[in-house]
Amino acid sequence: MNSLTLNTDALQLDDEQFFQLCQDNRDLQFERNANGTLIIMPPTGGDTGYRNARIVQQLLNWCDSTDAGVVFDSSTGFKLPNGANRSPDAAWIPRERWEGLTAEEKQGFLPLCPDFVVELRSRTDSLPTLQEKMQEYIENGTRLAWLIDPSSQTVQIYRPQQSVEVVNSPSQLSGEGVLLGFVLTCDRLWL
Repeated sequence: MNSLTLNTDALQLDDEQFFQLCQDNRDLQFERNANGTLIIMPPTGGDTGYRNARIVQQLLNWCDSTDAGVVFDSSTGFKLPNGANRSPDAAWIPRERWEGLTAEEKQGFLPLCPDFVVELRSRTDSLPTLQEKMQEYIENGTRLAWLIDPSSQTVQIYRPQQSVEVVNSPSQLSGEGVLLGFVLTCDRLWL
């Protein structure tokens, strides 16, 4: 099943109402673009779920060993500076940004843009739509973003003020200067 986009002009959901809609419909994943358009995504299939778990596992292992920050899975919502609500497949922020949030802010959609994001393309995802989303992350403050496409075994790497770099069938990806010392092993993502 593909994602479904709804024009919600008539609804005009505020942030609290949007959060409640997501809580009341936990079997679906919702996002909202900067214009307020509601995007409904079905649960992932087994291949995508497996790959996403492998990515989050590696991020968590690195984070636990370095205590460098906080890792989030695809269920976490972020309220970006442009007003969009996004849920990347994996995300990371430095510990000081997490500690700078209030207890109330930590309970809802996090009011910030992650420093690092991963989007994992499933076979039903539109590549141009994902590329636009990656650009949106960068424009809102993400410092490093990976768009991983298992079907073509490519990774598009996004960085602020740089052209997108495309890497074919990498065995590893570096967290560069954003996630110091993190290396994602990609071999199991291409299975």
